Amino acid sequence: MAAFEKSPLASENERLILDIVRRHEPIARALITTHTNLTQQSVHRLVEALMTRGLLRAAAPLKGTRGQPSPTIELVKEAAYSVGVSINTDSAILSLADFGCNIIAQETLEMVPSDRRATLAALSRTLQSILKKHAISRDRLVGLGFAMSGFFVLDNHAFNAPEPLRDWSLIDLRLELEEVFELPAWMENNATTGAIGESLRGVGLWCPTFAYLSFNYGFGGGLVLDGKPYLGFHGNAGEFSVVYTPEEAPRRPALQYLIKSLQKNGIDIGSIQELRQNFDPSWPGVESWLDDTMPMLDRLIATLVGVLDPQAIVFGGQLPPELGRMMISRVSMPSERRHRYGVGPGEARLILSETKGDAAAIGAALLPLKFRYFL
Repeated sequence: MAAFEKSPLASENERLILDIVRRHEPIARALITTHTNLTQQSVHRLVEALMTRGLLRAAAPLKGTRGQPSPTIELVKEAAYSVGVSINTDSAILSLADFGCNIIAQETLEMVPSDRRATLAALSRTLQSILKKHAISRDRLVGLGFAMSGFFVLDNHAFNAPEPLRDWSLIDLRLELEEVFELPAWMENNATTGAIGESLRGVGLWCPTFAYLSFNYGFGGGLVLDGKPYLGFHGNAGEFSVVYTPEEAPRRPALQYLIKSLQKNGIDIGSIQELRQNFDPSWPGVESWLDDTMPMLDRLIATLVGVLDPQAIVFGGQLPPELGRMMISRVSMPSERRHRYGVGPGEARLILSETKGDAAAIGAALLPLKFRYFL
């Protein structure tokens, strides 16, 4: 099968307008120009063209304003849809997003997705069921976003995934995804799609530059600079675990090691999903894991602050929220060091993910929309 066309479906200026409306909707039509460096006439033409194409529409006037209520503009949510697939070591998640970047359906297959073909077949059936249930035609689908743990290798961006996902590694996965789902496919690791989901539906709504820490079976992250994901030359920006030596690796903040610590202390937790759903801070094994892990995390955060100078550092992935709060409270920030004249540099806010739901799965579903319609 020939490769699918994946070029943007809107011009650069159209994408600018769509992104402004997405971030601020419903937005007064007269205010759109203030968020651009374009003339009012240019913005008017762009808005009219996007309305003609069925991507924007007039919405109810803003209430509570003086004088004549200002007409507003909003996205046409049903104009297009995108599909997201997120593969974890103990589950597979399929999501469907509308043009407003809202997740309108999500199904989690509680399974160890060790058999790639069987998992993709099950996900394809799940997609058909969701489309039928919501009465959505396949021709409204603009693409598939795919997320998985691991990093990219080889010229064709093959995944090098964790051992439980060996069957997904070192192959031309994009081609297979496009054959199974008959859609153009975008692939990123789950930490990067987590950062993208966070930028579109969470912290990114108020914070344009942040580092995203993805606590999963492994540990990685993503970078969002001025509202855009930074992928790096090889597509592996955010592979934070490389800062640790092989001897230090078992003390990096990967949740697989917390599960091992809990199991050694008699706590029967067998998966990341169970850990997230049932986490109890009083479990034996939690404190010892934190004692081992926090120095490793402190070093990484100091590095991010010194190199990237982000506005925020987001604790996300599959991290249980209470565990995230415990970790944030124990971070030793560089500002706690002694500085010349008693004045240190400004530092990042440490915050929990503000994305409701699985940020990696949400980000996977939003990949096609972001790269085809938004900035």
